[in-house]
Amino acid sequence: MGIKPSYIKSIGTGLLEKHGEYFSNDFDENKPAVSKLTTIESKDVRNRVAGYITRKVNTRRRR
Repeated sequence: MGIKPSYIKSIGTGLLEKHGEYFSNDFDENKPAVSKLTTIESKDVRNRVAGYITRKVNTRRRR
């Protein structure tokens, strides 16, 4: 999708630092986790944050 806005990155990074155990490498599992841990009302923003987290989790596992 291209370059992510800084607010997506900051929300995703903060969630991974505080609640990393809630997230997996599956996007569909991360969507409800983001909804549960935040007050994001916009489905689009929630999905973008969940996608960012999924991508970060997958790149950490490859290393």
